[in-house]
Amino acid sequence: MESAPMAALSRYRRQSSGGRQFSKYDARRVKSLWFERVMAMIALLNLLLVILDLSYIPFRDFYLRWLPGFTTWYGETFKGIEPHRFTANYLATVNQFQEQVAQTGLVSAEAQEILENLQTQSADMIAENPFQIANKSGNLERIKNKMRDRMGLESATDSFAKFWSYDHLSEAGFAGEMEFFNNDVRPIIETNFFRRIAVHGGFVDLFWRIDIWFNLLFGLELLARCFYLDRRYKNFTWRDALLWRWYDVLLVIPFSALRLPWLALARIIPVTIRVNQSNLIDLDPTKDRISRFMFSQVAVELTEVVILRLIDQVQSLIRDGTITEALLSTDPERRYIDVSGVNEIEVLSQRLAALTVYNVLPQVKPEVDALLKHTIARAFDQAPGYQGFKQLPGVGGLPDQIAQRVVAQISANLYGVVKGSVENPEGGKLTQDLIQKFTDTFKIQIQENEDLKELEALVINFLEEIKLNYVRRLAAEDMDRLIEERYQFYNITQDPF
Repeated sequence: MESAPMAALSRYRRQSSGGRQFSKYDARRVKSLWFERVMAMIALLNLLLVILDLSYIPFRDFYLRWLPGFTTWYGETFKGIEPHRFTANYLATVNQFQEQVAQTGLVSAEAQEILENLQTQSADMIAENPFQIANKSGNLERIKNKMRDRMGLESATDSFAKFWSYDHLSEAGFAGEMEFFNNDVRPIIETNFFRRIAVHGGFVDLFWRIDIWFNLLFGLELLARCFYLDRRYKNFTWRDALLWRWYDVLLVIPFSALRLPWLALARIIPVTIRVNQSNLIDLDPTKDRISRFMFSQVAVELTEVVILRLIDQVQSLIRDGTITEALLSTDPERRYIDVSGVNEIEVLSQRLAALTVYNVLPQVKPEVDALLKHTIARAFDQAPGYQGFKQLPGVGGLPDQIAQRVVAQISANLYGVVKGSVENPEGGKLTQDLIQKFTDTFKIQIQENEDLKELEALVINFLEEIKLNYVRRLAAEDMDRLIEERYQFYNITQDPF
């Protein structure tokens, strides 16, 4: 199958044969795509090697089962791992015992001597725990449990002593018992190892000998990119270039040489970006869906938390009487923090009144006149004897004329009163006095009547019902709807047509 860069090159050439000139820019673009893909694959290889190195010690038993040759070579070459002397000598003694039995038989003095040696080594293995330095004490417990189950004894030491005895091997069958040991016990013992200590006090780790070549390669690439950007674009410094390709710095830092191997996993960031930019894998749809889901999730939860917090705060202010005191207090000395020195409520009321009088009322005056005229005409129609009076000669249109004049007079008078109250300082003062008197009287009456506590309780219960019936259901009901709306909105905004 033709690769993507070669397909692009072929497409450009076919277009040039149809009348379009295959430009140098097109060729340079195809070469650039090749280069980006090669570097992306190298970065991906480096990340895979880092993951392999970090997983080697935790998963060495698994690798040893499926790739024994490679696992042994890698451990000896780069991890300072070598067979543990005790367990290696133990298995060598078992091999020697099998060879001796094959040559002289189980009853020979040489075989009996080796059996005694195996009994002693087994007791020492349980007492000294040679698996501890490799952090594999659990494997020793597995070995002990297998021996206990095999021999039916509670003591692991006694189980090993009985297993490596002439009576047991001759009675249970030498071939069957050695098959059990080689299949069930030996593989576990072989997982043990000894790891050398380096001069810095930690374990030997030479993975940096592999990783450093990748660091040098990506370092040279980053320098070349900075040099290219600095030469091609004016006012584009090396620092700007480094900030532009900040993620590549993670590929340059030698974490293994600095003995910070786990930080090398941060290279998943530049690897993901490079793979996406080189079109090896199109990660944009996945990235967009994840980001949209996360934003939708956060939006719903944040909305729920904010609304619940706001309602709880209002309930607390009602319970401690803060809102009641602020709304119903008639004390002019009540402490109030004024940040501007201006009575904002008074200024707002004046502005709104002027806006209503000079801009709103003139616009709605025809509709108000029509409503008043209709009301008065209906009143005339319902008056007793009006229909007969209307039939008199010269009187038929009189009621309508009267209604029209009355409406015009009432409308003009009301508008004049409202406009005069706004323009006339004395009228404005009287209006404000009326509003102030009404507000003060209302506050006094609601405090004198024993309705305040009941009103507070009703408001608190009403807010609690809002939380239970509406706000609490945001996460359960609105999540899918919000995410669906976000998807629809994204699809609409991304539609080129």
